[in-house]
Amino acid sequence: MYSKLKKEITDSIEEVLTKLRVTLDEELTLEEPPSPEMGDISSNVAFSLASKLKKSPVEIAEEIKEKIVLPLYFEKVETKGPYLNFFINYTLFTSKVANYIDKQYGELPEKEERILLEHTSANPNGPLHVGHLRNAILGDSLKRVLEHAGYKVESQYYVNDMGRQIAIIVWGMDKFGFKLDDDKKMDHAIGEVYFQCNQKLEENPDYNKDIDDILQRYEEGGDARLADAFETVVEYCIDGIKETLKDLNIKMNLFKWESGFLRKGDVDNVLEKLQPFTIQKDILYLPLERYGVDKELVLRRSNGTSLYATRDLAYHQYKTKNSDISLDILGADHKLAAQQLSIALELSENRAPEVVFYEFIDLPEGSMSTRRGVFVSVDELIEESVKHAKEELINRGLDLTEKQLDEVSKIIGVGSIRFYINQISPEKPITFKWEDALSFERGCASIQYAHARACKLLAKSEYDEYNEVRCDYELEDEEKELVKELSRFTEIIRQSADERRVHHLAEYTLSLSKAFNKFYKSQQVIGSEHEDLRLKLVDASRITLKNSLKLLGIKAPEFM
Repeated sequence: MYSKLKKEITDSIEEVLTKLRVTLDEELTLEEPPSPEMGDISSNVAFSLASKLKKSPVEIAEEIKEKIVLPLYFEKVETKGPYLNFFINYTLFTSKVANYIDKQYGELPEKEERILLEHTSANPNGPLHVGHLRNAILGDSLKRVLEHAGYKVESQYYVNDMGRQIAIIVWGMDKFGFKLDDDKKMDHAIGEVYFQCNQKLEENPDYNKDIDDILQRYEEGGDARLADAFETVVEYCIDGIKETLKDLNIKMNLFKWESGFLRKGDVDNVLEKLQPFTIQKDILYLPLERYGVDKELVLRRSNGTSLYATRDLAYHQYKTKNSDISLDILGADHKLAAQQLSIALELSENRAPEVVFYEFIDLPEGSMSTRRGVFVSVDELIEESVKHAKEELINRGLDLTEKQLDEVSKIIGVGSIRFYINQISPEKPITFKWEDALSFERGCASIQYAHARACKLLAKSEYDEYNEVRCDYELEDEEKELVKELSRFTEIIRQSADERRVHHLAEYTLSLSKAFNKFYKSQQVIGSEHEDLRLKLVDASRITLKNSLKLLGIKAPEFM
């Protein structure tokens, strides 16, 4: 709704410019003034017209003000120097906003484009660790936002079942009889075996020849026993990873195994398309110097086996055929590989993917003990976060049963991890800080608490959600701020989807919760002469907070 107000102001200004017989050389932009006293929407269009009209910006602003016809939901326009400041008629606008918001609020019209979004895709040689976490959370949240924005989205996990790591595990279990610990979670058990295998390789590097032989035999096919061993290891690990993803509120549409592209001939097909551009020496490679990349892309080893990059090309060829937009979530260390992939795809008449690159997550030293000093698993991080959340709830002395305490602790713990990662632009690195992530004043818990407050207030009232309301009084500043924040939700969804950046939504959700909390603390709702309208605003806040959190993959508790 807020975006509609901005469009109406834009149209009104352009009508004036038409009367003045002048055109803008740049897009007309609007912004929010630094304080409410200066209005709700501001334009500096007078600056852009000064040289054309050969007048001062102040004079032009006054001329536009005199000629403009204000849209319905505005009460006045003022000039502040060269700026045009527009003031919303909150009496009319509040009635519109309060009655408009329902459970589908923020959904955009359905689009034709189909998006295939690949994220997480961690090697199945152990549990997800903190290094994978940002990929998984950004990918899942972006999927949710894009779907709300009207796109048809399928999320896929690309399973690297032909990698060297799997061959190492299969080798170790066969040669040394390493067993999976049934008392451990499946992916952790695989990780333990992988660790043991690597110790053997460090003791005797000559064993690497065995690994090369296993990889070649597996790619050539024909060894059913070896194929079963690979499949068993990968499935066992993926089952454990699925449990972790479920704990993070992440569900994949499809787990796509890379071996399928080799077995079905897709790898040979894409290599055939690239044949005019490749060079065969000891290895088969694609020279990339003419495209501004110094490093060639190796496509086949000297023994004839393919590489991950080769099979990834076949996977992206599949994406081209099965979607309108390919979207990959990748760490910043994959930029060169992504550039090489894009060039090869375009040469083979396929579509290069859009890529969201992200920087990495660090944990402050001493904040958690690492497993054998190697990594912190996502399972451990979730467990630690839930524990911190439970301690905070107990310290606050909230009136919760033991069952409620466990339930809310899990919701807050997982929500805090997801929100903390989502609220930071992917281009910026993250150092995970418990005191910020679990803060009831500025973190996800503060948003969840605002939602629970709204639910509790509505439960205490005789609120009828189907009752139409009408604003017939001058709103307090806290009410105006809340109405304005509520009206911005659809615009934020569009921006987050268009830019492929969910941190806009996270920032908005925190801002909305702050506006609601200010309203909650300053305005009487139940028993006031404006009870019906204010209850409607409380419910609109509840709906918008719940929708926002859901799109970030976070549950909204009804009690805290």
